[in-house]
Amino acid sequence: MAKRAMASVKLTRLEARTRVIRGAGSIVFVVFCMAIGFVVVATAFPQRRELEKLEAKLKLAKEREEKVLADREYHQIEHRALREDPAFLEIHARDRLDYYRTGERILRFQHDR
Repeated sequence: MAKRAMASVKLTRLEARTRVIRGAGSIVFVVFCMAIGFVVVATAFPQRRELEKLEAKLKLAKEREEKVLADREYHQIEHRALREDPAFLEIHARDRLDYYRTGERILRFQHDR
């Protein structure tokens, strides 16, 4: 009977050690997963900053492109008018060469550029 009691105590101690080892293993696994999560998050921050910089550059490039396209459209319209509209051609030439007819009043406005 003493052997059975001793075996029972040894078995209880073995079970307790097994529970401790399993608990420690679970804790180590959780800590490992958290460390991996922190590494992933830490590596995402520089990429996020780079993405924001690239998006800002893209926005500036699109704004410049819109400005250039608007300027191009203006010049195309002006070129077409100079070729096809004699009244516009006359007005443009008179303005550029400072010609005026007698009795005509010329008003000039300064553009802020």
